[in-house]
Amino acid sequence: MDILVGLTLQIDDAGVGDLLFGVVVGAHRKETREFHYEVIPVSYFQEPYFRRKLYLKKATEITQSLLTQMKLGVDEEVEICSSFLFDETRPTLVKQFGEKRIHVAAITGEAQTNVETAYLDEIRNLGYEPISERDDKRAKSFFHMLRWVKKNPDRLKYAKTGWPRLRRYIRIR
Repeated sequence: MDILVGLTLQIDDAGVGDLLFGVVVGAHRKETREFHYEVIPVSYFQEPYFRRKLYLKKATEITQSLLTQMKLGVDEEVEICSSFLFDETRPTLVKQFGEKRIHVAAITGEAQTNVETAYLDEIRNLGYEPISERDDKRAKSFFHMLRWVKKNPDRLKYAKTGWPRLRRYIRIR
């Protein structure tokens, strides 16, 4: 077994604030550029799971799985995004690995790009083409996704319908 020393694993998410699909949770090793991701299914952002915040437990489960897949080294540090999605994950990792190895960080650069690209690929697999300026124009992106869902009611199954404010814009069965 290789022991990885002096490396940093970065954990980030993408899609949590978007209407469509679930959420991509990704792990990126800065030094080797290795990248893995898994998906929190959209059902975790729909009732009855959403109200019970089961997406938090799923984020922890997926993060643990990614750390195992990437064979976290004995002294390897972990940088984890400050997103609310990881509110249960961060203390779990601190308890497991110690405060010296787990750091809350703004995930940028290649790690962020990889996770975001994985999310965009997943929503394209639904048949949806995101707007090019979606990061800069969140509201425009939301309404673009909403119009796509409204064009075909069968697409509602791809939407994060648990968000209470969504009911202002669409009738949820």
